[in-house]
Amino acid sequence: MLPDFEAGTVLLIDKPYGWTSFDVVNWVRWRTKRITGNKKLKVGHAGTLDPLATGLVMVCTGKMTKEIDQIQAGTKVYTGTIFLGATTPSYDMETRVSGRVPVAHLTEEMLLAAAQKLTGDIEQIPPHFSAKKINGQPAYKKAHKGIKVEMRPNAVTVYGFELTRIDLPQVEFRITCSKGTYIRSLAHDFGKELGCGGFLAALRRTESGNFRVSEAYKMGDLKIMLDKPYQ
Repeated sequence: MLPDFEAGTVLLIDKPYGWTSFDVVNWVRWRTKRITGNKKLKVGHAGTLDPLATGLVMVCTGKMTKEIDQIQAGTKVYTGTIFLGATTPSYDMETRVSGRVPVAHLTEEMLLAAAQKLTGDIEQIPPHFSAKKINGQPAYKKAHKGIKVEMRPNAVTVYGFELTRIDLPQVEFRITCSKGTYIRSLAHDFGKELGCGGFLAALRRTESGNFRVSEAYKMGDLKIMLDKPYQ
């Protein structure tokens, strides 16, 4: 049985690599409007996830769109990989590596100390290649045009920065953090603390508040459910 999209529901979706959060919303919006016959049905997401990341995206429909701010305020959990000894302008794999530095001298103690320094209440500067609004326009639109803008630091909380596997130049992690934390900035700052540079090579959001990616729909399964009435 389909949810009541007009009364309001929260669809948990495991976003595929390469999709934007808005791609997911538009995909859901088209199908739910077709199901309800309501061309004005409101659909929105609770928390942006970068195109190169995968994992949990919460899509709200109908009256639940009024709860988006509350839903997206929960603590987030991410897993992923940081590549050390190199940097990119976007802090991830969207742009090319701009330089390389040896990392053979790094020890586990040095890595753990750097992660600890980035744990707690910290200030971080959002990436230039991000959806952070600057004068009403996403920063990435200016960055892609080569326009430099001043990114102001944000106060965030990193509750846990666990290194789950070390295989230099790559380090796998599990990060628990507050809303508004840029994991790309953490990856960049982690490399900066170590003096070798670093960028985010992989990212997956596994939790947000009380929601878990293990409970989320794969896009293929959701497509079957939402398109079934028309097959």
